Amino acid sequence: MRLKNILYFPLCLIAFSMSAQSLKTIDTNHQKNNLPWNRLLQPAGKQIIFGNTNLENHALDAALSPDGKWLAVEERYSVVFIDTGNDSSVFSLPISSEKTLKGVMSTYSGILWYTGSGFPEILWSAADSDGKSYVIRASWNGKTAQIQNFYAYQPLPPAESALPNELLIRHEKTGDFLYVVMNGNNEIIKQDLKDGKVIRKGKTGVAPYGITEAGGKLYVTNWGGRIPLPGDTLVAGVPWGETRVNSFNGATREGSVSVFDPETGKLVDEILTGLHPNEIIPSPDQRFIYITNSNSDNVSVIETATGKVCETITVRLQPGINKYWGDSPDGLAVSGNGKYLYVANGMDAAIAVVRLGKQASSRGKDQKSEVEGFIPTAGYPSSVVLSDKNKMYVTNLEAEGASIPVKQESGIIAYNSHRMLASVSVIDMPGKKDLQEYTREVIAANDLERVKAANLPPRPGISPKPVPERIGEPSIFKHVIYIIKENRTYDQVLGDVSKGNGEPSLCIYGQEVTPNAHLLVNDFLLMDNYMASGKCSAEGHQWTDASIVTDYVEKNVRAWFRSYPHVQNDALVYAPTGFIWDNAVKHGKTVRIYGEASIPEFDHNLRWKDIYNDFMQGKYPQFTNKTTIGPVKPLLSQTYPAYDSHCFPDILRADAFSREVRKYDQMEGDQLPDLMILALPADHTAGTNPRFPTPRAMVADNDLALGRIIETLSHSKFWKNTVVFVTEDDSQAGWDHISAYRTVGFVISAYSHKKEAVHAAYNQPSMVRTIEQILGIPPMNIEDAIAPTMDACFNDVPDFTPYTALKNRIPLDEMNPGLSSLNGKALHYAKKSMDPQFDHIDGGNDDLLNRILWFASRGGESYPARYAGEGDQDDDD
Repeated sequence: MRLKNILYFPLCLIAFSMSAQSLKTIDTNHQKNNLPWNRLLQPAGKQIIFGNTNLENHALDAALSPDGKWLAVEERYSVVFIDTGNDSSVFSLPISSEKTLKGVMSTYSGILWYTGSGFPEILWSAADSDGKSYVIRASWNGKTAQIQNFYAYQPLPPAESALPNELLIRHEKTGDFLYVVMNGNNEIIKQDLKDGKVIRKGKTGVAPYGITEAGGKLYVTNWGGRIPLPGDTLVAGVPWGETRVNSFNGATREGSVSVFDPETGKLVDEILTGLHPNEIIPSPDQRFIYITNSNSDNVSVIETATGKVCETITVRLQPGINKYWGDSPDGLAVSGNGKYLYVANGMDAAIAVVRLGKQASSRGKDQKSEVEGFIPTAGYPSSVVLSDKNKMYVTNLEAEGASIPVKQESGIIAYNSHRMLASVSVIDMPGKKDLQEYTREVIAANDLERVKAANLPPRPGISPKPVPERIGEPSIFKHVIYIIKENRTYDQVLGDVSKGNGEPSLCIYGQEVTPNAHLLVNDFLLMDNYMASGKCSAEGHQWTDASIVTDYVEKNVRAWFRSYPHVQNDALVYAPTGFIWDNAVKHGKTVRIYGEASIPEFDHNLRWKDIYNDFMQGKYPQFTNKTTIGPVKPLLSQTYPAYDSHCFPDILRADAFSREVRKYDQMEGDQLPDLMILALPADHTAGTNPRFPTPRAMVADNDLALGRIIETLSHSKFWKNTVVFVTEDDSQAGWDHISAYRTVGFVISAYSHKKEAVHAAYNQPSMVRTIEQILGIPPMNIEDAIAPTMDACFNDVPDFTPYTALKNRIPLDEMNPGLSSLNGKALHYAKKSMDPQFDHIDGGNDDLLNRILWFASRGGESYPARYAGEGDQDDDD
């Protein structure tokens, strides 16, 4: 028994202020709001909105007090208390403090109430980015909450964080005991609630998540299934270990439940479930266990007497029409009479109402369980709590999206993707008629009519066009080039383009820095209503590569405890339906990947200037691109540097790609791959780190690289049947006056010349769906299945005029000044840029980097976030 793995901190009454907290209740009355992945939010009931206006808030889980008077909501940065009498939030307890719990955030779920101490308490799990983990205990007196004490846990190597998650309290003969699921350590621990002493530990499967008790046994869900056996060749890396994966795309191939005897702590069974099992709860009589399988769109029902899966309940919207994965069930609750199950379908923004059958309930009448309907919620519901007042409370991870307005001195309103509030939906339990109406609204809001269009067969005799109306009908294009850049908003780059809806005051990389971007939107087309779907690169590269995010990504959003998967190096992240390259290969298309889903291995003694100077003299650095995804390996170029390091200039990447295109151009016939995917990441920048070029020089490098790629393609024999799609992976590193999600996107081809701006609402799933439509391959999942194709970006009559790249106006080797020449804020930000957290592309604190980039471009001009509210000051200490 290793007691050093837990520290117990006695009573200390840690209290926190409520600065910059927003606490309000809104009667939505079915207010509509669009999320940038083709979903219309029209939530039922009231929305209780809360959170720190300077942060990206997410409601994770909730628990009702034993007397039913209070709902405690586990939010990423706080715990919020709601009075169920009038359904309003009354107190917010921030969980991070400078002295004891600095930088701490709630983990994924598992908040609960405890009254054994003589007064109401809540317990929940939390962790920080340095690997420290806690279960926190706070008291509640009906007006305020105070942190009483907390347990601290150490990681079990090779884990870097113990990551406690769901909790369970057992009242045993010798006292009250806390059971904690350790998501990072792959274990469950038992400890005494009186003194915090660890009594026992047990090994679980990979990345355990949920816990419940029924029939005298403990049940723990495992995101990654069972621990791989020796000799299993189908395994892949996850943070701090391996998991069993499939051969198709390297995603996890199983989920499981570990069953323990609570008296002895022995593992007595391992039960296979669907993929990525999350929440687990018992039926009221404990005869059955219900588990949401987020990556299988269903609920597993286990009979506790036999330990067998006795029913699998699909919760997919209109399964007869919709064959595509992506409803993502995660939270659930069972009615007190055991007749109904309420399942939170994250991606559908809805609660599935399931009438349980005889195989899943002692009260079931029909043989099989059946979904009776759906109730609309806010964005990505994550948990469901039922009250005895005929109401349900639903926590919403995405709420209303990133929509907090920030006012500048000029009066301009701006948005950033890391400013959003959290919400809880309060919904009266609907009757049959109301449920029918809600169901119609949910189906309409999720645009399933487009699914029908995706399933239509191709028609014979149809003439080729840029974007075929049906999958399998001919396209003018044979080749698609898909370029993924890093982290810019529309206004940052194109806010100075007069024909678009831009805001020049937010444009920090305008025409002087990005002459090619500006010429491209003039010569081809400008999209000023194109949206990223995620709020950061860990989400963004799932949306660009797979057209969806999994529940694992949603559960980790903003915290990223286990990994930051922008380079696709965590098998728990991947969608079961695969990536765009898997889809293309599966349907007989040739694919080449340039830098995406991989990391370069090279001599890290080389600096950016060394590699740049060698390249200017015609020398290429030595490197090897590595990927953790088996199917990517044969597709990966080894002459084009992958990313995650700032050291490779994008003009080197453009040169490597152009060399390959010219080789294909000299070959007989047309042997250019059908789909070519390029990472072009230098516009992320390295801040004001003296070892790298200035931010504007790195953006200029990225701009010149794009221009040269288009020049090479447009002068080749492939230009007549090639289209180039360009997107930023996300919009997190800046501000935009229309939307936090609005970003820079290009559609470039001989058939894409438009004088007027294209105002059509498109997003990353739209781009993926258009690529699939052109290549004649079906959608991968529900998100690209319902996405509109980008028809407005094409003409019927081509213009084959080749493009000539403009020279950069900013020297690409304009280096950030050394520390010795700096003082004040310039010195402060240069030192911050040198922090190891920023050594990797997409590494480090996003808000701090935004401030650095703003300062590098605008000097002393006030940063927009200063007007967001109290407590949001520059990080100058």
